Amino acid sequence: MAVSVMALVVAMGGTSYAAVKISSEDVVNNSLTGQDIKNDSVASIDVKNGTLQAKDFRDGTLVQGPAGPAGADGADGAGRWVLVGADGSIVDQSGGFSIVAAYPTLPNTAPAGSPDNSLRANGNVYISAGDDISDSGLVATISLQNTVDQNGDGVTTGRAPGADANPEFSGEISVSRCNVGAPTTPPSGPTNCAPTGAQNAQSFVVSPRNSDGSVTTDGTRKPFYVVLTEAPVPAGR
Repeated sequence: MAVSVMALVVAMGGTSYAAVKISSEDVVNNSLTGQDIKNDSVASIDVKNGTLQAKDFRDGTLVQGPAGPAGADGADGAGRWVLVGADGSIVDQSGGFSIVAAYPTLPNTAPAGSPDNSLRANGNVYISAGDDISDSGLVATISLQNTVDQNGDGVTTGRAPGADANPEFSGEISVSRCNVGAPTTPPSGPTNCAPTGAQNAQSFVVSPRNSDGSVTTDGTRKPFYVVLTEAPVPAGR
């Protein structure tokens, strides 16, 4: 009897009865499959905006648009570099550098009876950047070398045991802008540079040292790099 009544209701109401009475709550989650949905029955209005992703579309369905216009050229790199060899000469550079004095022996200016000071700058290399570096930064680093046996132990791999046993891989280095004009007290720049040709706003001094801080000499000197970071000129200056 119950089955007959249900059949009668469906016959009288038709499919509209099912459409009205069956809601989302009547469907078990994850139970419907593609074959349960009539072809071409889901339209754009049935899909929530922003929910579909590229992976939801078949390959080739989404077509890439035309390339946009090229962006403006970037500013030139603000920095230069120089590689100085163990003998104090320039090996390579990005441009604009020149050697003012490399490990120089200067005139003795010590008062009579005082120790000779002609080697006061002998551990340094003085370099001109070719333009004012007052607003620039300087970074120096020793260049690693494994093709020179500096201490004659036959080891150039940096693996010799013991303190300071690998001079090819060790050492200290410092760099500073030179003073402007003759040395003064207080100095007119970060460092009083002895060579007269380095007493200007374009020059800087590099002082490579051994690992113990002692002055390098022929046979213990190493190549080094210097990077000059040049700050852009502020607007209106």
